[in-house]
Amino acid sequence: MNWLTNVVRPKIRNMLRRETPENLWIKCPDSGQLVFYKDVEANQFVIPGSNYHMRMGAVARLKSVFDNETWYDIALPEVTPDPLKFRDERKYADRIKDARAKTGLNDAIKVGFGKLEGMGVVIAVQDFDFMGGSLGMAAGEAIVRGLELAVEKKCPFIVFAASGGARMQEGILSLMQMPRTTVGVQMLRETKQPYIVVLTNPTTGGVTASYAMLGDVQIAEPGALIGFAGARVIEQTIREKLPDGFQRAEYLLDHGMVDMVVHRHEMRPTLARLCRLFTKAPAPETVSKPAPEVASAAQIVSAPETVPAAPHA
Repeated sequence: MNWLTNVVRPKIRNMLRRETPENLWIKCPDSGQLVFYKDVEANQFVIPGSNYHMRMGAVARLKSVFDNETWYDIALPEVTPDPLKFRDERKYADRIKDARAKTGLNDAIKVGFGKLEGMGVVIAVQDFDFMGGSLGMAAGEAIVRGLELAVEKKCPFIVFAASGGARMQEGILSLMQMPRTTVGVQMLRETKQPYIVVLTNPTTGGVTASYAMLGDVQIAEPGALIGFAGARVIEQTIREKLPDGFQRAEYLLDHGMVDMVVHRHEMRPTLARLCRLFTKAPAPETVSKPAPEVASAAQIVSAPETVPAAPHA
């Protein structure tokens, strides 16, 4: 046995070996362009060349909206994790466990309270990586708790929707969240606080049939897929070919289903303007300072020359 060859060399090789992350490069679904992950992350998960909007996690989304990337996480009510003891190919409890390990979230929705250009706001974000952002009992409780907090704080409520629909593993209990969240939206509306919805890619199913389409203002990100049933199901039902771009944000804007399509880089200032408009809040100090008055030509001519004072020694 050669000690140098069989022992020392493998140890040195292991020390020098670098692990390559799986997501080091991202392929743009639109153009096929390969982009460095760090560049996409720094660009708010928008592909620099094609402007394709990638999915954005809940934590990254909250960081992009709140002032100084800081907020208070809202404690959410506990729910029965597997009320129906559901099992298909795997146990539902195991699927939840894997989703929590993957995303670091307790469920599909994260709620935070913080400042948006100095205004207090409550923001709820659906994370599609958590079981497709599906609406279950925990997600429904999160939306209702966020709406209740907005009523308590008398501040706007903003929700970023991204979901494949109701969570089938919870059956009728997940469908019950649709009317519950609708009642919560009405409760906020009675206090005359704004409810703003941002539809991201994708927003479908029971979420679209409830709180995601009840906003005072409906905003969509570019290219977002928004609808209730899938395009293939609709085509098979009506037996007609759907137009190009059907159920995409731009198509819905042209047909009056959403109010505006906003690029992710412009989302934060747009939300701030809308909140100020609805709540009649003053503009931030940097914007509200009056511009210096411009002297007339006569004043400029007649004004004596001034000499700046000498600095103190």
